[in-house]
Amino acid sequence: MALTYLKKHFQIFVFLLLPLIVSAQNTPEHDAILSVERIWDRAAHNAFTSLIDFNGTLYSAFRESDGHVSDINGSIRVIASEDGQNWHSVAHLFEQGIDYRDPQLSVTPDNRIMLNIGGSVYTGGKLTSMSPKVSFSNNEGKSFSKAQNIILDPVIKTGTDWLWKATWHKGKVYAGVYQPKKEKSVQLMVSNDGINYKFITTFDVIEGNETTLRFNKNGEMIAVVRRGGRNNGAIGVSAPPYKKWEWNALETRLGGPDLIILDNDTMLCATREYLPSKEQTIISRVELNGKTTKLLTLPSAGDCSYPGFVMQDGTLLMSYYSSHEEKTAIYLAKMAYLPAIFESTKKP
Repeated sequence: MALTYLKKHFQIFVFLLLPLIVSAQNTPEHDAILSVERIWDRAAHNAFTSLIDFNGTLYSAFRESDGHVSDINGSIRVIASEDGQNWHSVAHLFEQGIDYRDPQLSVTPDNRIMLNIGGSVYTGGKLTSMSPKVSFSNNEGKSFSKAQNIILDPVIKTGTDWLWKATWHKGKVYAGVYQPKKEKSVQLMVSNDGINYKFITTFDVIEGNETTLRFNKNGEMIAVVRRGGRNNGAIGVSAPPYKKWEWNALETRLGGPDLIILDNDTMLCATREYLPSKEQTIISRVELNGKTTKLLTLPSAGDCSYPGFVMQDGTLLMSYYSSHEEKTAIYLAKMAYLPAIFESTKKP
């Protein structure tokens, strides 16, 4: 009798619980995320990632240090993997008295890896100067040159200048240089060699800083710009020669944003999400009118984000860092690009 009673009520419990289990399994994260692996955690604090595919090998760069801001001890690590699972160190760049930060990888027209680095100098614990630097790999991607100073157009140079990320297009490389002491603080620059940069225009974005540039099929430049304080990010578009821009505010704040424009013109932005009680790393679809649709939340918490995107054989790869496990570490997420998730509200 007691056994029959328990069996009956267990069946009722399972019947009531089953919809919840099915619902949990049918989340976008469950359907799209194939794997998330911790790929590097050897320093006390591993953060600020970039990711590229170079000759069929994945490369990731990030900062190693004691913490998010640690005065002069930040160095840059570059690692590589042929399969996305087994990683080895390719380069470790550092300089006495300079805090190396925010490494960004790109591939040059002559098939080398270009590594952009922000160099910060502190005096008495206070930031006194910022100078962008660059390093280049050999053609095999197996070694990197010593980082050298980038030469900025004297028209805009202030001594606190940060070339945050660079993007190649038709033999030239473009970047936004942000300058914390200016209200309209992002200067659009262009270079033929990744070393000498000329001024194009100033973005009409108040308190802009970290800027990612991409190009669509029509040759238009798209920019997503993080803004200071609690301000939402901005998105802009411009046709060549990229001097006149149309801007809209995004519906969310940004933190270390990366942008990828896919062949069907879908624009995905990975960034830090700022919630009242926590921070996490997310992927959103963004549109030029500023509309922002959150698609996926990656396993993450606390000090996190600064992602890098690569689309490889129909799989979306993304590096990022997070503090949701024992320490602040580097992760690689592999995602199936499912139109039902990434393009569900896209107009025909």
